Amino acid sequence: MPTRRALRTSPLFLLALACTVACGGGSGNDSGTDSDGDTDSDTITTGTTDTTAAPTTSGTTAWEEESESEPEQPVTVEWSELELRLVRGGDVLLRFPADGFQLGVVATLDDGSSYDPFFLAPDQWLTVTGAEELGGAAAVDVRLSFGTDVHARLTVTEAAPGRFHASLVPEPGGPVLAYMRLRPLVDAGEGFYGLGEYFDAAEHRGRVRAMQLEYDPQIESQYNEAHVPVPFITGTRGWGLFVEDPHAAVFDVAAAAADRVEATFGTGPDTDQGLVFHLYAANHPLDVTRHYYATTGAPKLPAPWALGPWIWRDENDDQAQVESDIATIRELDLATSALWIDRPYQSAVGVFDWNPTQFPDSQAMIAKIHDLGLRLALWHVPYVDDDPAAAEMRAEAEAGEFFPLEVGLITSEWGEPLDLTNPAAFEWWQDHIRQYTDNGIDGFKLDYAEDIVVGLGGARTVWEFADGSSERTMHKLYQLLYHRAYAELLPESGGFLLCRAGTYGDQQNVSVIWPGDLDANMAAHREPVDDDGESYIAVGGLPAALTASLGLGPSGFPFFASDTGGYRHAPPDRETFVRWFEYTALTPVMQVGTGSSDVPWEFTPENGLDDESLAWYRQYARLHLRLFPYVWTHAQLLATTGRPLQRPLGLAYPELGVHPSDTYLLGRDLLVAPVVARGATSRKLSLPPGAWLDWWTGEVLQGDSDVTVDAPLGTLPLFLRVGGIVPLLRPTIDTLAPTTAAEIDSFAGDPGLLYARVAPGPVGTRFDLYDGTALKQRLGTGSLRLEIAPGEVFTAGVDVEVVAMPPVTAVTVDDAPLTQRADAAALDAASDGWFYAADLGGALRVKLGPGTHLARATLAD
Repeated sequence: MPTRRALRTSPLFLLALACTVACGGGSGNDSGTDSDGDTDSDTITTGTTDTTAAPTTSGTTAWEEESESEPEQPVTVEWSELELRLVRGGDVLLRFPADGFQLGVVATLDDGSSYDPFFLAPDQWLTVTGAEELGGAAAVDVRLSFGTDVHARLTVTEAAPGRFHASLVPEPGGPVLAYMRLRPLVDAGEGFYGLGEYFDAAEHRGRVRAMQLEYDPQIESQYNEAHVPVPFITGTRGWGLFVEDPHAAVFDVAAAAADRVEATFGTGPDTDQGLVFHLYAANHPLDVTRHYYATTGAPKLPAPWALGPWIWRDENDDQAQVESDIATIRELDLATSALWIDRPYQSAVGVFDWNPTQFPDSQAMIAKIHDLGLRLALWHVPYVDDDPAAAEMRAEAEAGEFFPLEVGLITSEWGEPLDLTNPAAFEWWQDHIRQYTDNGIDGFKLDYAEDIVVGLGGARTVWEFADGSSERTMHKLYQLLYHRAYAELLPESGGFLLCRAGTYGDQQNVSVIWPGDLDANMAAHREPVDDDGESYIAVGGLPAALTASLGLGPSGFPFFASDTGGYRHAPPDRETFVRWFEYTALTPVMQVGTGSSDVPWEFTPENGLDDESLAWYRQYARLHLRLFPYVWTHAQLLATTGRPLQRPLGLAYPELGVHPSDTYLLGRDLLVAPVVARGATSRKLSLPPGAWLDWWTGEVLQGDSDVTVDAPLGTLPLFLRVGGIVPLLRPTIDTLAPTTAAEIDSFAGDPGLLYARVAPGPVGTRFDLYDGTALKQRLGTGSLRLEIAPGEVFTAGVDVEVVAMPPVTAVTVDDAPLTQRADAAALDAASDGWFYAADLGGALRVKLGPGTHLARATLAD
């Protein structure tokens, strides 16, 4: 995209644009206007082309992101001339030519081989030489020949419009097969998203991605950090490929050839079962994920209160420290909804108790936590330690044969994980989990359980489980069992699972992913670091966290929360910590803690924190909490639209041709550009089409351009789409959780007034909240029109702030004059009214009582 000079505009730009549209020069879709240029249509919709739009859904909680989006184009699969094609509206998205399906031949099956295609390859790859159409009811049903004596059946059926189920199953006989590969031809210029959690880049072109943990002696962690590999990839032309197979695999994403994606699976002795895969297509690449959810299950939403912020220490001293922390959180007015207690707190790992020396009265502590408007989670793992304090539990597990029949490489310090394929072991573990959930624990941070790997290089690390499975598949599938054991015991109203690892389909169990132990610095993934004489190849710090969050959303895990500040080499310095909480405040879940147990209010020479950094933290934590209605509305739509909550810029706007790993949209209307470079006080970014309003200053920038914006420490580059509406909680909100303390401002206790920030636009837009509340705006040639219809939760009225707004002379509500208040404090004290101030490029606040209202603001000449 060519670089353009940033066009910075005044509020008059919006008014001029409004005139252009009203006079017929624009492309609005108004259905009738009155004398002030406002629409009289009952439904105000977006008239501009919005490439981040979701398809319309029905029901009072649906938010119609784009009324003018074209109907989904028909999608078909075609078989012709030894080629399978995925076609959308006549446009071929994917082609599997004769060499698009391959079978890997080996001399003999070797029980000691891992068949890991990241390290190993077959003796020979066979490609398609002929085909016989079988004429079944499926869209495609052919018998493929891979030479004279090797055959496989390819079957493709339509599961739903835009979604196809496929399988490739070898026939018995012929040479020994141990690998299977899909090699579709793709567009040589498109981008690729998904594949799970990676720390180096959100877009994968030119990279080779292992679908499992691999030993890597170069990096400081000694492995490749592939905690959440998902064999599901989306192309920016609007297609998806999901290979539903748990064996070791590797994706070559246009690395060997610019127009090929290669998905290779080491199926080993299971090759005769074939390979199941799915083909998806949608008008826009953001919509492909909804097909994946339809195949593997909708994501499990955390409880509303779990959207945070959260506070934790890596190690808590004792109950007194926990109780001091929760009191300090409230004394310092730090918006917080929950905390968790990390290890150690038990007598030993795997003993479902509270160490009586550390926590002499755990029930009293839990009650205090709940009274102060906080929820509580605990760190946990699926191990039983051989510590004397766990001897009884260990003996019971051994007597019940609750451990794997054969154990490979053990990577935890507490021994082997439980064999959760054994129904008795699963039930036994859940019985013990209830000892916590029945006594007020609201969620869990689930760590470790990544011992089961396919091998070290080409050699197996053999595991055997009660259900007959081995590490060949359980390196992925164990996570499903581990997480399900806890997910099933969370309350129906919602809970919280923060998980380190996952795989496809696990989004049905996992509430939130965290990326494990990142560096407490601003190093990029695999960047060489020299820290006071200590040299290492970094796992990655803040840049790695941001990149991981952008990869997981398109991979089916929409909620992500890195340790704010990092973990390895903690404490983070002041700049790192501030830049990190600036970023996590604009993510769905904000959790704050480091490997050195630093909390925002404890100032030390090592962390460099001070009163200024604490004030910034207070500001960003409260902004995160206030954004709850905006984020929760998008979360409620995940099951139907599938659109990630954090949307990588290159996936949301593929036409820009840029794929940054440090810029994203949070929902539809907020553009976030965190600063991740040390010492930077400005940053460059690509603005999408349209106009964008600086959240902090009200300055309007014209989009479809590259801009450089100021970003001193303490300021996150954050932009609101012109025409966008962001519903917010009140500025005094302290928590989303219930409380018994009258001085704590709780959303659960009283939703209160709905606040909103609006960037007025000449084309009418609306935001329908999750509870059915509808907010609408339109800036006409002489007035601004606001419509409010309450839903089931926000019934007390609204306080709308319209920024970058020209001066206003009068406001009416339901055709009656609305009282102008002297200042913001007077408006706060009144039940309704309006006030105009010069800040934020001109800010009009309109406060209205309960009920449905139409407000009009008359603009000064």
